[in-house]
Amino acid sequence: MSLKKELPLIAIVLLPFIYLAYLWNDLPEKVPLHWNIKGEVNRYGDKIELIFIPILLPLLIYIIFLVVPKIDPKNKLQKMGNKLQTLKFLLTTFMSILALFIIYTAKNESLTNPNYIILLIGLLFLILGNYFKTLKANYFIGIRTPWTLENETVWKETHKLGGKMWFIGGLLIVLSSLVLEKQTNFTIFIIITAVITIVPVVFSYLKFQNIKTN
Repeated sequence: MSLKKELPLIAIVLLPFIYLAYLWNDLPEKVPLHWNIKGEVNRYGDKIELIFIPILLPLLIYIIFLVVPKIDPKNKLQKMGNKLQTLKFLLTTFMSILALFIIYTAKNESLTNPNYIILLIGLLFLILGNYFKTLKANYFIGIRTPWTLENETVWKETHKLGGKMWFIGGLLIVLSSLVLEKQTNFTIFIIITAVITIVPVVFSYLKFQNIKTN
């Protein structure tokens, strides 16, 4: 691991910690920590709990991406090279932005529009979908079912389909977040997420059975 290459990512991971430290003295002892779909606060907690947000979001994701390639039993992730680094950068950055948004929202005690969070998740789906077809078979990243891990053709075909579905699904979520009401958008988000999650899994099983019987 090159420290020079990791420094920008380390800076991105630290941003929410720095922002939280900057706000700390201005935060009340009790801050909003959970909102309902209408953007209304439904749980308050001690401000110390905010520390877990940057720990569990950007820092945890960054650590996982550092550790997992080293324990990959077949070293498939190491062979991904720049693609793995790009995915690490994208996911860590996304989690850092999400952490900043949550801290900002807690400071202002208002989630003006829950669609913003759903829009961010839609962007993540869109980006991940664009990378699915480039993923090599591995135990940690991608659509890991017993059937994709058993057969390389099933892995490739499943990720080809899954990539298209996640890209289109993410695009639809982004668009719906911009134009639909909160409740309707949340329903659309749940439906799209279920479809792009379940369909590739079912497809991998059917594809595996088809290959096995031919």
